[in-house]
Amino acid sequence: MKQKKKETGSVLSQREIAPGIYDMWIQTTLAAQAEPGQFIMVYPRAESTLLPRPVSICETDREAGRLRIVYRRVGKGTGEFSAYAPGDEIAVMGVLGNGFPLAEAAGKRAILMGGGIGIPPLLQLAKELPGEKLILAGYRDGNLFLGEELGRYGTFYAATEDGSAGVRGNVMDILAAHNLQGDLIYACGPMPMLRAIKKYAGGQRIPAWISLEERMACGVGACLGCVCRTTRKDDHSHVNNARICTEGPVFEAGEVDI
Repeated sequence: MKQKKKETGSVLSQREIAPGIYDMWIQTTLAAQAEPGQFIMVYPRAESTLLPRPVSICETDREAGRLRIVYRRVGKGTGEFSAYAPGDEIAVMGVLGNGFPLAEAAGKRAILMGGGIGIPPLLQLAKELPGEKLILAGYRDGNLFLGEELGRYGTFYAATEDGSAGVRGNVMDILAAHNLQGDLIYACGPMPMLRAIKKYAGGQRIPAWISLEERMACGVGACLGCVCRTTRKDDHSHVNNARICTEGPVFEAGEVDI
């Protein structure tokens, strides 16, 4: 069983790759066991900011002992992170949650779908996933962050809300516009997108694994602040609930009631 731990890493690089979207590489021993779909907790230094922030892992270089996060600046915590410079210390805990299953994609065509800040976890997934990959990403506008990199590992399609690049609309509109079909789906993004994907996958009778986004206070299942409803009872509590930070964030779509 992999051990979760908190440690002080070092910022290797950071840049703003789209308005309010930051790309950071961190030197940390946590990289050695990170898997696609997992996340870390990042701790602000400011005493007025009590709780760590959950951030998905975008990319991992296990041999060099470094991992990459791509996050949106939205408040005090992420605002502090966005000011970090190379050489700064950064407190992190991980690795957390369960990742995407990879073996199921062998010999199949997988559709990877991400929306907004749910796009970054697709990069490491696309790198490691076997088989053919169609990568669908939904953006607000034409700042297609990570699009070029994702295109190295599969056929890349973009959708934008304002129609400035790719298909106008969202990832579901990409499917319709290009008449795309696959054997299974991996997805991460906002809840309305995941609901639509769950419905689509059910109609097509293909498996789908979705990564749920949720506010988290602890990241280790102690606070019960990120509970979602499930279609089966939890073996421990005997109720239809699961903790996104521990039993998730990745679930088979049919297992969660969203």
